[in-house]
Amino acid sequence: MKKNTIFVGLDVHKNFTDIALADAGRDGDVRFYGSIGGDIDSLYKVVRKLQNIGATLRFIYEAGPCGYDVYRFLTMKGLDCVVVAPSKIPRKSGDRIKNDRRDALNLARLHRSGELTPVYVPTVEDEAMRDLTRGREDAVKALHTARQVLLAFLLRHGHRYNGLSYWSKTHWAWITGIKMPHRAQQITLQEYVHAVHEQLDRVQRLTGQIQELVSQWNLAPLVKSLQALRGVSLIVAATTVAELGDLARFDSAKQLMAFLGLVPSVPFG
Repeated sequence: MKKNTIFVGLDVHKNFTDIALADAGRDGDVRFYGSIGGDIDSLYKVVRKLQNIGATLRFIYEAGPCGYDVYRFLTMKGLDCVVVAPSKIPRKSGDRIKNDRRDALNLARLHRSGELTPVYVPTVEDEAMRDLTRGREDAVKALHTARQVLLAFLLRHGHRYNGLSYWSKTHWAWITGIKMPHRAQQITLQEYVHAVHEQLDRVQRLTGQIQELVSQWNLAPLVKSLQALRGVSLIVAATTVAELGDLARFDSAKQLMAFLGLVPSVPFG
């Protein structure tokens, strides 16, 4: 006996998940199943109930802050599951109000009709390296902000650096020699200086961790190959590979460029 197929739309949130079911076929029923807790155990209970129906289950949910735990759990159980980007989901022009129940129904319906394109889900190891490289990017941004705050404070009190380059030994010596007229201002200056050094140490720590762990990564050969390009350091190569994942998933350079949103242009004239 041939099994029926049920398309399961999941609207996943931190504390709850809304579930909708769509029966196979253009005229198949689309119905709201209900809301469950946002944990994996609650989802597993629903999966077992649906499996008892004897139908083939095909799950789908939007990529979001809850990550890929649901995808990895379902695929580990041998179930079909895809993740889609929210920006790629067709929406009506006047549909601007967020509605979780409607989102689940829409996901199930669109998945049944084949109108959704799944996103690439990184492996656990690839995602771990991506988290590390993104952590370093966050640290670099925090360092930039801390430096801006320090320079703005000094400028506000009439201290202008006339040297050739900022954050050099000479620049730091100039900052160290500044004495503010009030003790409270001197404390503030010291805290701003400390914040810069703290963020710089953070960047250096994360850089060292990337350099250490990239050699243990299964994509280390790709990272090494990219460094053969002029101007591509280990950090740049590791960050690029962490974001893209295994390049073998692209059939051609055109697919890679389309994924990156890069469109070649032809000069006029």
